[in-house]
Amino acid sequence: MSTTFDGRVALITGGSRGIGAAIARRLAEAGATVAINYRSNAGAADELVEELRAHGHRAEAFGGDVTDPARIADVVARVVEEFGALHLLASNAGIEHFAPLADITLADFENVFRTNVGGQLFAVQAAAAVMPPGSRIVLTSSVSARTAVHRHTLYAASKAAVSAMALNLAPELAEAGIAINAVAPGGTATDMAAENGADYVHPALAGVEPQQVTRSMNALGRLARPDEIADAVAFLLSQNASYITGSTLDVAGGWMR
Repeated sequence: MSTTFDGRVALITGGSRGIGAAIARRLAEAGATVAINYRSNAGAADELVEELRAHGHRAEAFGGDVTDPARIADVVARVVEEFGALHLLASNAGIEHFAPLADITLADFENVFRTNVGGQLFAVQAAAAVMPPGSRIVLTSSVSARTAVHRHTLYAASKAAVSAMALNLAPELAEAGIAINAVAPGGTATDMAAENGADYVHPALAGVEPQQVTRSMNALGRLARPDEIADAVAFLLSQNASYITGSTLDVAGGWMR
């Protein structure tokens, strides 16, 4: 089955780089008008917009911090004002966190949950208020929600909450004709992963080649490419997934449980 988004307007939060940028490219290539939300990296967002426009796609960047409900509501309002509607939401904005239990602070907790959980909840709240029936939403969870990763507790807990959110919002949003699901990526080759990569390794694996560590973590023995995650998001946003809602789809290369 083909995936086409002709006539559909998509908002991608955290869309300026990594998985978010890959989602924007994938949806634009399939015909969507894309609204690229960013928090601070205006330069990267503008570069992506210019890239997409150069290929004949309709795109615009919208600054706004998802951790502020008023700001994300304003982003949604500006998207609708600019493009006339909003049909698709890919909620991708999030932050990483690694720390031993003894070092986790209240500020860490509030920052991670405000971004990874609250940011997605209020993006859905704002989007669902303006979406017509037949619209679709995809949140970003993680395989960390069900897999023990060294010193990853706070991040993992926040992503488990995201999967619970998708499951529990499904019947409520179905009343409005809106489907909601989540993707759970495994390790993905992004800037954020590179910045935090050393923290993935348990001390017992110190000195082991990174490829060997990755091979021990999933069946395919490698990190995902951002476009592979984007393909899964595009599927869940498409009518090919018309009977799927409330689910979390692993996109993790056979991540070991």
